[in-house]
Amino acid sequence: MDKVLGAMPRIANPNVLVGFDTADDAGVYRLSADLALVQTIDFFTPVVDDPFTFGGIAAANALSDVYAMGGSPISSLSVVAFPANGDADVLEAILLGGLEKMREAGCAVLGGHSVADAEIKFGYAVTGTIHPDRVKKNSGARAGDALVFTKAIGTGVIGTALKRGISRQDWVEAATASMLTLNRAACQAMLQLDVHGCTDVTGFGFLGHAREMAIGSGVTLEIDPSRIRLLPGALEAVRAGAIPGGLNNNREFAECMVEAPGNLDPALLELLYDPQTSGGLLISLSEADAVALEGILPGARRVGRVLPRDNKPIRLV
Repeated sequence: MDKVLGAMPRIANPNVLVGFDTADDAGVYRLSADLALVQTIDFFTPVVDDPFTFGGIAAANALSDVYAMGGSPISSLSVVAFPANGDADVLEAILLGGLEKMREAGCAVLGGHSVADAEIKFGYAVTGTIHPDRVKKNSGARAGDALVFTKAIGTGVIGTALKRGISRQDWVEAATASMLTLNRAACQAMLQLDVHGCTDVTGFGFLGHAREMAIGSGVTLEIDPSRIRLLPGALEAVRAGAIPGGLNNNREFAECMVEAPGNLDPALLELLYDPQTSGGLLISLSEADAVALEGILPGARRVGRVLPRDNKPIRLV
């Protein structure tokens, strides 16, 4: 996909503040001197068994990109792929789950589009608003900053363990609760401070999204894996072999950019590549503001710091 997008011609438009060429979380289009739109779309196949819960997770995941830019979601359109002869009650539950989460976010659902497909897929195109001067890009990290991460990781391996019948109920419940948690509170908390860069950690895993921040900002991110919170059962799932295909893809793509110590637990290293659904925000800001953010937002934790560009974009310690 990166190769294809890289070949796409750019259409010059001074109102496009963030486009597809920067690998950011959402696009931003300026409408006036004090108002811009934030636009994103995300959809995927079911990650849990319950259709209502799946709908809610898909909504939270789609909303996350707007929050990562510092925006406020205002409207959305659903994207649905569902079997032509599928159970209508299942589809209704998915839509209701998504609607409930959108209602929690204060984001109107205006309609949507559906196609017949043997494989269920669901998500949203979301539009938000933001001041053009307050956009939080993933490319703003500065040497000397601290890095704060707002959620635990492990949703991908736990979901894989669930599909293989080797998960525990408490693992699934904790992962589900995390995926259903909006990044709204994290966004509101960071906007009280001087944030330099932000991205949400989703399908490319923690290190994949950290890589984008480091490269876009021209810095090296020094990460302490022991500081990153893990979901209950995440390490156990990795050690049991519950490795999603996306994790392997992420590792193959990003590991050449990562400097890791030889004594790092291999299972923990695997988790840093685990594709997340509705993951947390990775935020770059001054050390003083990082301490303040930890005090404002429960679960936020400093996980590293930003250094001048070194040999590789990511250094694990």
